[in-house]
Amino acid sequence: MNTANRITLARIALIPLFMLFFTKWPAWMAENSELLQFLNRYGLHIAIAIFILASGTDKLDGYVARKYNQITNLGKLLDPLADKLLISVALIMMVQADMVASWVAVIMIGREFVITGLRMIASAQGVALAADKLGKWKMVLQVTAIAAVLLGSAPIPGVAAIHADDILMLLAVGMTLISGVNYLLQNFKVLKLNDM
Repeated sequence: MNTANRITLARIALIPLFMLFFTKWPAWMAENSELLQFLNRYGLHIAIAIFILASGTDKLDGYVARKYNQITNLGKLLDPLADKLLISVALIMMVQADMVASWVAVIMIGREFVITGLRMIASAQGVALAADKLGKWKMVLQVTAIAAVLLGSAPIPGVAAIHADDILMLLAVGMTLISGVNYLLQNFKVLKLNDM
């Protein structure tokens, strides 16, 4: 296994750690456990660091794969899977913690299901659908928005009711929708859907 794929696998391995540290343990469990008390006190801070680290490996594995000619079919499968898992898990955990609205998670995760379904249809027809620039911008905005919400955000001067993390999340939702519609419009016509 090459270095780029190891970096991608490390990103996937960080996801359960993110979940462990993000989880707020009930008081009845934590009262007799120093570990759970530690996790309740510092877990979110550690989870934020893990999320940022895992997000950073997304650029790193791609860079290593291209620079050292380590592009493999396994990497082409694992890299987008790791991205989807990281974003989906973070959103689901944040919904559970009342940090984001459920409709935000539904839109972002739903888009991934739709695009993955389209790619599966294309693959069955022997057509490879490449990622586009809007999809890459979508990922950057999603990671930035999730990190901003996790970190908490101060109000924008002069507009006390609106926080920067809220604006970033709305931008991420907008880019999620725009990139999804654009991807569908660009790639739907290349598929042979006469049998449907």
